[in-house]
Amino acid sequence: MRRAWRLRANDDFQRVRREGRSWAHPLLVLVVAPGRDPDGATRVGITVSRRVGNAVVRNRVKRRVRETMRLRYPDLARGWDLVFVVRPYAARASFDRLGEAIEGLLGRADLQTGALPCVGSPSS
Repeated sequence: MRRAWRLRANDDFQRVRREGRSWAHPLLVLVVAPGRDPDGATRVGITVSRRVGNAVVRNRVKRRVRETMRLRYPDLARGWDLVFVVRPYAARASFDRLGEAIEGLLGRADLQTGALPCVGSPSS
């Protein structure tokens, strides 16, 4: 995933978690907040706690989520900051199952192409 598409600063993660709206799935939680620039790139961040597994497992899950988002990035609405909070069951999930979970969360948040979220927050 390109650098411009990623959330990297801790302040950005905290802002999204504080101000954003969330949707839950057994594998992941998606938190969405308006980005700095409404017409700018949608940025994605991933957090994985130690409860998910050791460093190898956590990095594998992050790579899978990043790749899934890279494939779906062209279909995302612009101007949003997304944070995926990985839950422990995601470590044992297949790549396809993880992709289905992400697809479902993005759909529930109305962030896919054709679904233009309102300026304040994603619709319910």
